[in-house]
Amino acid sequence: MHGAATLLSPVLAAEKSKVPFYIAGGALATWAVIVSVGLGLRKSDFPGSLVGQRVVLAISAVLVAGAVSMAVLTSGSPAKGSPAKALAAAPSGAPAASAVSLAASPSGLLSYNTKQLSAKAGSVTIKLTNTAPLEHNVTVAEGSKVLGATPTFAAGSRTLRLTLKPGTYTFYCTVPGHRQAGMEGTLNVT
Repeated sequence: MHGAATLLSPVLAAEKSKVPFYIAGGALATWAVIVSVGLGLRKSDFPGSLVGQRVVLAISAVLVAGAVSMAVLTSGSPAKGSPAKALAAAPSGAPAASAVSLAASPSGLLSYNTKQLSAKAGSVTIKLTNTAPLEHNVTVAEGSKVLGATPTFAAGSRTLRLTLKPGTYTFYCTVPGHRQAGMEGTLNVT
C-alpha cells in the first residue's frame, strides 16, 4: 500500500484528483456492507474461527489504511496555476477587491470579534481566523439564501470570496447552536 502511495504521490500532487480517494473509500464501504449485511446477518457463526476473525480484521485494516492514505495524498490546497487560483484573480478593469477580517473568540466563547462588517460592492473576501479549540465557520446569506461559506474548522484561518452587490447581508456560524448563542452579525456592502 505504501509503495503504491509513493508512486502515485507525484501524480496526485500535480493533479490533486480525488478519484483515488473515492476508489479507496468505495472499496472500504463495499467491504463494510459485505461483512455486515452479506455475511454478518446471514451467517450466525460469522466469522467463525480465530483465523476468520484475523482475516476480516486484516482486510479491514488494509482498506482503512488505503482510504486514509488516499485522503491525505489528495487533500490540500490546489497546485500553483490551478483553476481555483485563476478564479480568485479579478479580471482587468474590475473594481478592486474588498477584504475584511473576522475572528472567532480565542477563549472558546461562541462569538465573533465583531457584529458589524463593511465592504465595497464587487469582489469581497472575508478571512475568518479561528484560534479556538472549537470548530467554527462563517456563512454569508441574503435573507434566507446562503451565498457562500467557509469550511468548518478549528485552529487556523479560511477565506471566503464572494461577489456582492450593495446591500445588507447576514454572516453567521452554522455549527449547531452557535448562531443561536450569538455567532452572527451584519455585513454592509456599499
